[in-house]
Amino acid sequence: MYFQTETVEVIASHILSLYAAKVAAYARDDKRLEIRLDKEAEDHAVYIDTSRPGVTTTDGPRYEQRIDEKYINGATATDSFRVETFRSSSPLPDNSEQQLRCYFVYKCQFANPNPDPEETNIEIVGDKLFLQKATENTKAIYQELLINAVARSGPVIKMFEIEGSREKRLVIAYRQGSAMGFFSALSDLYHYYRLTSSRKYLENFSNGITIISLYLRPTPGYENSSRHPPIEAAVHQILKEISLLYCIPQNKFQGHFISGRLSLQETIYAHCVWVFVQQFLNRLGSEYTSLAAILDSNNSAHAELLSKLKKRLRSETFTSDYILEIIQKYPDLIHRLYLNFANTHYVQTRGEAQDDFLPTLSYLRLQVDEVLNAEQLKDLVSKTVVSENDRMVMQSFLTFNAAVLKTNFYTPTKVALSFRLSADFLPKHEYPDPLYGMFIIISSEFRGFHLRFRDIARGGIRIVKSRDKEAYAINARSLFDENYNLANTQQRKNKDIPEGGAKGVLLLDVNHQDKVAVAFHKYIDSILDLLLPPASPGIKDPIVDLHGQDEILFMGPDENSAPLVNWATEHARKRGAPWWKSFFTGKSPKLGGIPHDRFAMTTLSVRENVEGIYRKMGIDQTKVRMFQTGGPDGDLGSNGILLGKEQYVAIVDGSGVLADPNGLDREELTRLARSRKMICEYDVSKLSKDGYRVLCDDSNVTLPSGEVVNNGTAFRNTYHLRPGNYDIFVPCGGRPESINLNNVSSLIVDGKSVVPFIVEGANLFVTQDSKIRLEKAGCVIYKDASSNKGGVTSSSLEVLASLSFDDAGFTEHMCVAKDGTPPPFYDAYVREVQETIKRNARLEFEAIWRENERTGVPRSVLSDTLSVAITQLDEELQKSELWDNIPLRKATLKDALPKLLIEKIGLETLLERIPDNYLRSIFGSYLASRFVYEYGPNPSQFAFFDFMGKRMPKEEI
Repeated sequence: MYFQTETVEVIASHILSLYAAKVAAYARDDKRLEIRLDKEAEDHAVYIDTSRPGVTTTDGPRYEQRIDEKYINGATATDSFRVETFRSSSPLPDNSEQQLRCYFVYKCQFANPNPDPEETNIEIVGDKLFLQKATENTKAIYQELLINAVARSGPVIKMFEIEGSREKRLVIAYRQGSAMGFFSALSDLYHYYRLTSSRKYLENFSNGITIISLYLRPTPGYENSSRHPPIEAAVHQILKEISLLYCIPQNKFQGHFISGRLSLQETIYAHCVWVFVQQFLNRLGSEYTSLAAILDSNNSAHAELLSKLKKRLRSETFTSDYILEIIQKYPDLIHRLYLNFANTHYVQTRGEAQDDFLPTLSYLRLQVDEVLNAEQLKDLVSKTVVSENDRMVMQSFLTFNAAVLKTNFYTPTKVALSFRLSADFLPKHEYPDPLYGMFIIISSEFRGFHLRFRDIARGGIRIVKSRDKEAYAINARSLFDENYNLANTQQRKNKDIPEGGAKGVLLLDVNHQDKVAVAFHKYIDSILDLLLPPASPGIKDPIVDLHGQDEILFMGPDENSAPLVNWATEHARKRGAPWWKSFFTGKSPKLGGIPHDRFAMTTLSVRENVEGIYRKMGIDQTKVRMFQTGGPDGDLGSNGILLGKEQYVAIVDGSGVLADPNGLDREELTRLARSRKMICEYDVSKLSKDGYRVLCDDSNVTLPSGEVVNNGTAFRNTYHLRPGNYDIFVPCGGRPESINLNNVSSLIVDGKSVVPFIVEGANLFVTQDSKIRLEKAGCVIYKDASSNKGGVTSSSLEVLASLSFDDAGFTEHMCVAKDGTPPPFYDAYVREVQETIKRNARLEFEAIWRENERTGVPRSVLSDTLSVAITQLDEELQKSELWDNIPLRKATLKDALPKLLIEKIGLETLLERIPDNYLRSIFGSYLASRFVYEYGPNPSQFAFFDFMGKRMPKEEI
């Protein structure tokens, strides 16, 4: 290949370079021959250097890292490269241990550049040169791996013996772009076990699969070393660890791994705890605890102030870099702490005598090294560290170890690392509402959580992007708190439905902002590892389960995840989840889903609150001047435009700011909303002389008023704080806490709110203390937990349908045909869902308005008060003897369940098919919400008797 590709002149220059290196060696004191040759072109590259086999050097040219960064990490199905690398079989003739190593990189020329992504025929998806050169045996091996890699999420790993040699061939297939830096990291892995490669190949295929083939042999001089395992044991361990390496190819403690100070498992364990420590290190001090005890935790403003103080103390005391610096100092402690973790969670799956052919090195280490318990480790940490800060960080490892209930860390194949944690370690004064379930998921592309407040709980999966490093640092610091607050909001929002509140948040790594789909796929698959029983020995082995209970998570779409929910549904089905139909909501109608955006489910509840204000205030909405964050490309933003009749004077979205005090063109906004386009697509010729558009990338823009905008992004980020001439502000998008205690004064002039009405469509857009200040200044506010609950209602009723029908009935009545024709039942059911959303929103709106007029308590506080009252009564009703009253139970469920389901399936059949705990939740939530909406959060002692008297079947009275 080399001689076919390179010209005579280039080959001659390479030979001259080799001779030049030899001449240079004579001028060195040590006479050491050192070759460093690299020639890079657009379609190919050649690298030649000298190195010791079996050793990773950190001070050399690191050609493998360059190949990763330049040719492999950014590969796509249409723009990818193949790599061949060879090592000389004998040392260089200068009596050194060095050998010559060559890398050849070539641009792929595929037989079919655009196949179906599910295509697995190697003759169709292969590179032309590979197909020409590869042996039939290699093609057969690669063909098998291609089929498995397309069907599976994670890497596919195979080992083959080389006849007549101790050399082993490892072949690894994985999805393109799913493991940055993996090619070079593999060298670190086999070098750790004192192996070297005689040759290795990387092939890309046009269906998006990458295959790496390694030929491994013992490093010269270590063939019979008593300090290092024989190649058979080393390769066995490498097979186990490749999947772990795939999850985080370049971890934060790679230096300790390269040097041999720590194993791969120990460094990746340390990396995971480093992520954990950033979120949970209790560094608030006794002063914070004392202040928290003095303040009223039930006072929303006090709670918000404590939250702000907590955020500042955390961000200004321990940064991620400082935590990393501390952990790096204590590799011996990492080793000891890891052994404690491994001793709990490592499973010798088939017994020492029955495992593949020998126990893994991980198992042997646990037999040799002393495993200290938590108290011994706490004592060891105290004696080892040099400062109080170091002690706090290193003892957080013990907190992590104690919290992990189950993990896929030792599962043979995985795509990200997932841990089911007990939330008992969370301080109650910081997180007063206890979590029921907590997952943390970590990979090289993202870190994320899934939190829920009840066993049966629902909430969307949010994928957070960061515009730059500064934004990423802020998002990383607040990741858990944002997730906790979103799930808590969801808990309050879910008061009308049987499920409690849950939320998942993924934060994309600063260098992986384009990996939305990859991150989501890994997040879902790694959570499924902990929810499903192992079904494939050697692929998904048993794990240690300290939780001891089966779990089901109900998820849905949220920021940046809506296009991915179909994949999640199908993937759960492929992995054998019996609850795949109800796993995700908001999926395609062809899978029985009810998309929130298509049917404006979330917007319907927001609009019910908006129109409720107009109704109470006697306002004609066509005369209302509207300001909205979240553009016509989004769910809430687009449907808000399509359902309302207001005059829009300003819209802010991800692309910038669009404003016109004389009113934006309705037809143009409708066009953008129907086509889901951002305001950067707005036809500016339709602006009046006073209108303008400022995009994020703009600078030094002069507005019609004469004001100069220096930075478009900064202008966009703060536009919602500019006092404007509008009547109602509806946040339909934007980051949490965009209006907070530090900036809310911008919207209050002379003690009066410049915004008459706010209906919070975007979750947590306005902090609680800011809402209260605005209300005291005269603003009418309906907060997210009250206004933005249409989506969860739709999701709940979608799941209810999947639980009610058998598979055949679900397909017949809930799945839209391939040609897009919906079953008659589906259309009717969607309309019933929409009416339910509007009815529930209206009930809560009226209850809050009534209680505010009666008591004067701010609506933002009443929203929480109502939610808490409903949730508490719901739990009490589920445990009460009322559930055992069969006539009452049936009468209540007949009212609570959708009429169409009862008509189609029958009440008795529904009661048989729907799980008992789900029915109990429906019973409790329906009665509790109806009672509190009618009688308020603080009813008289006879109110419930009166309420139930109306609902008791006549024969029971």
